[in-house]
Amino acid sequence: MVRYRSEWPSVEELVMCTVKKVFPQGAFVTLDEYGGKEGMVHISEVASGWIKNIRDHVRENQKVVCKVLAVDPVRQHIDLSIRRVKDGERRWKAQRVKLNQRAEKLLELAASKLGKTLDQAYEEVGFKLQEKFGDLYSAMEAAVRDSNSFSGIIDESWAKVITELAKDSIQAPSYKVAGNVILSSTAPNGVEIIKSAMITARDAVRDEDVNVEIYYVGAPRYRIEVTAPSYKAAENAMQRAVELMIEAVTKAGGKGEFQRAG
Repeated sequence: MVRYRSEWPSVEELVMCTVKKVFPQGAFVTLDEYGGKEGMVHISEVASGWIKNIRDHVRENQKVVCKVLAVDPVRQHIDLSIRRVKDGERRWKAQRVKLNQRAEKLLELAASKLGKTLDQAYEEVGFKLQEKFGDLYSAMEAAVRDSNSFSGIIDESWAKVITELAKDSIQAPSYKVAGNVILSSTAPNGVEIIKSAMITARDAVRDEDVNVEIYYVGAPRYRIEVTAPSYKAAENAMQRAVELMIEAVTKAGGKGEFQRAG
């Protein structure tokens, strides 16, 4: 499992876990990416609604994506939630785990080319890249987009080898998210209000890395699709665009709501 310098996860972080023990009031899990540290998922955080039998939702040795609710290093305690992880976040995290395992293999190969071990690679460059880019794979994606991404961050010899390997093995990233926005207005110029709100929101969040498209589906439903270099960037852009649209329409006396695409 890909390693991290930080001994403890941060609150709101998504972590991959392995269920170790299930009991009537919850489950104990180990955090795969943090040296097997133990955390607890209370039964109220396992799933939404009333749970008759917790084992209908989690079982020993199951891999689960959790959201970190609280961390107490003094008590060696981590509170986690399964139910607060959205489907899109769960898929994204599972994918990132696989991609970071792939990135670690490339880091190990780079180390071999330089006569180093994987442990040395992490100490000399791996942890630095995680700190700067969030994770190893994101760092390598950055190198694919821009050969100078590692300048001033890691030693030039490492930067050259890792960048070459990344460009041979990794494609430039592209993530797409979508949803439906329900917008309505009874004003005489309601159509123009909605149209203006959509154009303003689209132009406010779209840039050279983020593309936003809004399509008419059937009144009062409109579809928004956002493509970006990372899932987080795409999610943030979509959320901001939706907020701007709904705010503009409601200020003009209309109504608006968002529905995530299934």
